[in-house]
Amino acid sequence: EGVAVYVCICHAVTDGELASVIAGGARTESEVGRACGAGTGCGSCLDRICDRLSRVAMSSSDVSRTALAAS
Repeated sequence: EGVAVYVCICHAVTDGELASVIAGGARTESEVGRACGAGTGCGSCLDRICDRLSRVAMSSSDVSRTALAAS
């Protein structure tokens, strides 16, 4: 089995847990924090959380643009 990569040490949130929270609909740092606690401790993980949220937002907008272009 793979080794867990921690995104948030303060609340022991792994990369996989963060991915699940985002897949479940979290789109802001606050929503992530409410869902799993990540980003609510010392704050050193906020850059990683924001990077992940930005990637999701960009891929979502790419899908939206593709759908609009097809219509």
